[in-house]
Amino acid sequence: MSDTHPARRALLGLGSNLGDRAAHLRGAVAGLGPELAAVSAVYETAPVGGPEQGAYLNVVALLRTDRPARDLLARAQALEASAGRERTVRWGPRTLDVDVLWVEGEEVAEPDLVVPHPRMRERAFVMVPLAEVAPDVAAGWSGDTAGVRRLGSLDPGPLVGAGGAGPGAEGAGPADAGAGAGPDAGADPGTERGGRG
Repeated sequence: MSDTHPARRALLGLGSNLGDRAAHLRGAVAGLGPELAAVSAVYETAPVGGPEQGAYLNVVALLRTDRPARDLLARAQALEASAGRERTVRWGPRTLDVDVLWVEGEEVAEPDLVVPHPRMRERAFVMVPLAEVAPDVAAGWSGDTAGVRRLGSLDPGPLVGAGGAGPGAEGAGPADAGAGAGPDAGADPGTERGGRG
């Protein structure tokens, strides 16, 4: 981080519903490096919209960074590529989805990036974990949390009830946060996951 651009907070939503969902999330969080300040607990939710698919695991990561939203989007897409994400079906299942949710002091309205994410406050799978790491950003939100199940920490080891939910099941329970953890990097409507994007 540079002296001319002081670190500010940024929030990324991460989600997975294919393969070893927890491992995909752990790898992505590890890939955030020294800018990672905090990560929420893991939540499991059903996908929203799109084709029939398994549940998602979701987390929200808090970064302290001097990177602008555009750089964070590039980083999010690199993490997705590292996890083998393929963009074949709109709102379809994915190994990893990383969305730029919010960047302190920055607003972006471009065709492939909107920050703050335009639908994040409509999605419990984003707002519940977000409230853990940035309660001030979640202030005033009071959505329906009925379909959001807290599974525990992303630390190594099995997640309680995090297996067997259709394609991509890896453990012992369902795992989705409505198309994953990020409301889709605030981005490309053609790639929004499970109607959550």
